[in-house]
Amino acid sequence: MRDKQNKKYYLIMNPGSKGGKSAARLKEIHRLLAIFGIDYAYDITSNLDNAFELSAKANMNGFDVIAAVGGDGTINRVISGFYDNDGKRLSNAKFGVVYTGTSPDFCKSYNIPLNIKEAVNVLTGENTRQIGIGRIEFENGVKYFACCANIGLGAELARRANSGIRKNFGDTAGTFLALLKTLCLYKPISVTINGQEFKHIYNISVGKTFYVASGLKIRNNLKSDDARFYILKIQRKPFGFIKKLYSGDELDLEYENKIAVSGTGEVEFDGDEGGHLPCIITQAERLEALCERKGTD
Repeated sequence: MRDKQNKKYYLIMNPGSKGGKSAARLKEIHRLLAIFGIDYAYDITSNLDNAFELSAKANMNGFDVIAAVGGDGTINRVISGFYDNDGKRLSNAKFGVVYTGTSPDFCKSYNIPLNIKEAVNVLTGENTRQIGIGRIEFENGVKYFACCANIGLGAELARRANSGIRKNFGDTAGTFLALLKTLCLYKPISVTINGQEFKHIYNISVGKTFYVASGLKIRNNLKSDDARFYILKIQRKPFGFIKKLYSGDELDLEYENKIAVSGTGEVEFDGDEGGHLPCIITQAERLEALCERKGTD
């Protein structure tokens, strides 16, 4: 195992995270990397698609640690760059995060510190967790997610929350207001899940983690080595679910290794709109993520 002086580090930095506010934090991150003695290469992303391209290239160039510096959108695209279309890892690189975004669901789920100094320190360590990554196959391509995918209402909520309301009211309050408006306006859909038809569906959540989006939580029984996803189907106007989703109360969940969904509806994952039905969700090869030494399953 190489020590930190000999490891090859690569950081993908997104100054546009948190509405552009993360740009001011990059100078401090560079200073801390020097203090911790990390010899690294880096690139500044021009957009989230560029973050994916940089990650895929880094995975082919022998880096030991590839880190996302940004928010959940940056994390999602950098993770996606670790995989080919079949869900196979492109390298044995470890994944790291220095979080500068708005809604730290991935970091809270996997014990990655939000404090910049602590996060840079984690990059120098050896403590990792093997985490499950979801693979979504659409008719026109493949995408990946680390926390949760939503079909139906969740996709409309993501679009409304990302339209500017979170910037004006903050992450949790903005998402809550967007959720209330979406609940009032959304029309349910009909879908088929693994061959079974369901009518009057408001939302389907398929995920791996407890924290799913901007203060929303889905309590589940998955362990770190579980190849399954939880599935939460909401078949009535979910005003009664709001308290449970924000408090993390017990919900009626199902668990499956593979979820095939057909019908007409939008899909979002890790907080951003991602595609349209039909889709098939399976698990990609597991990812080794650098984290703090706590919070085991």
